[in-house]
Amino acid sequence: MKEINLRSLAITAVIGLIIWFIPAPEGVKPNAWHLLAIFAATIIGIILKAASMGTMAMIGITLCAVTQVLAPGSPSKSIANALSGFGNSTIWLIGLAFFIARGFIKTGLGTRLAYNFIRIFGKSSLGLAYGLNTADLILAPAIPSNTARAGGVIFPIMKSIAVNMGSEPEKPETHRKIGAFLTLSSYNANMITSVIFLTATASNPMAQKFAKDLGITITWSSWFMAAAVPGLVCFLLAPLFLYKFYPPELKKTGDAPAMAAVKLKEMGAVTVQEWLMVATFIILLVLWIFGNLFAVDATTGALIGLCILLLCGVLTWEDVKSEKGAWDTIVWFSSLVMMGSYLNSLGFIGWFGHLVGAKMSHMSWQTAFPIIILVYSYCHYMFASATAQAAAMYSVFLAVGISVGVPGTMLAVFLGACATLMGSLTHYGHGPAPIFFGSTYVDMKDWWKQGFFISVLFLLIWFVVGGLWWKVIGLW
Repeated sequence: MKEINLRSLAITAVIGLIIWFIPAPEGVKPNAWHLLAIFAATIIGIILKAASMGTMAMIGITLCAVTQVLAPGSPSKSIANALSGFGNSTIWLIGLAFFIARGFIKTGLGTRLAYNFIRIFGKSSLGLAYGLNTADLILAPAIPSNTARAGGVIFPIMKSIAVNMGSEPEKPETHRKIGAFLTLSSYNANMITSVIFLTATASNPMAQKFAKDLGITITWSSWFMAAAVPGLVCFLLAPLFLYKFYPPELKKTGDAPAMAAVKLKEMGAVTVQEWLMVATFIILLVLWIFGNLFAVDATTGALIGLCILLLCGVLTWEDVKSEKGAWDTIVWFSSLVMMGSYLNSLGFIGWFGHLVGAKMSHMSWQTAFPIIILVYSYCHYMFASATAQAAAMYSVFLAVGISVGVPGTMLAVFLGACATLMGSLTHYGHGPAPIFFGSTYVDMKDWWKQGFFISVLFLLIWFVVGGLWWKVIGLW
């Protein structure tokens, strides 16, 4: 694939220039409006795939520095502000977690976990789904790239099982035997596990950072406390929903546990490296959950975990240097968070939030809340990633909700989850989608149809179960 799509890049530039030369509305600083033009062009370039996210991010940073929108009249301060995202601890938390995730893949611990759950639960197609999904759930807190979890651990095992059970990608008539069901179950479980933990996908810390800019502090444990109950209910019900409305032809899979046992035998006994990975994982969870008691920030905890793995030889510095996904994420994440933060500090987010909020001022927050969530959720049809949607829309929708009185923490977590949960809608809606869709087990029509129904299920659970749970823990 070409790195640069000139046609899309030209469209992106034209849209950016149009916004730039439109006079700033009353109440908006000219440099804030010009920053919006750069930010909008960056997001549109990502959506249209004008270039890679890293390339678009670097263009965005460069334009911010050259045009001095962040500090008019001060070149040195402009470049310092443009690069300020690289000093953000949240960005480094997600980058460090990528490095730690490499340990799960390198040692084979993630694969071993998946096969063990298949051996235990895999006597039926529904059990196989829960076995694969449980492995994803356990790996989620420490592997922040759900694409890496899907592509590096879950998908290869899922496809191997489907083929062994008679669902062959090159034979469409066999897809519904079990392959199609496992594909949608594993993919949607990946969306669910990604929202339960703050460190399970890159868009969550982005939402955390933007929420903090608006005065809402969310920790690893407070995110988990809010998301765990509705998330786990989704985790339990999604496979059952698919089993009912998109069922596999093969209900019993007695051979799967035996196949998993053979794979585990081939892997041999648990190695010292795997035990060290387990120990580090436990230390990380303790530091992330009880960090306040130890006066340890989440990013500091991730640094401790990485150092343990390096000192024990589970990872080498070469592993860290070669983790391209981490360095790529740090670059584009820094750019988008920097621009989003300055849109807020320069007053644009507040202005827009109050503008839209005024239109909704006649509503109670209980009426405005579902409208905000539904509009934000189904805008995901326009996005190919949760991070792009969060960068483009999260702060604005959160500001609107706060302006009409929606409880801040509840809205912040729900909006943060929606950008990922709505990845269920399309075959391009999140990073793991092309991986699972590429198996060819599910055609586009079924993917979009089932994806819409699942999105409704997710939202109902989060509104009803989540709403009741948030009342219990005092979020509203």
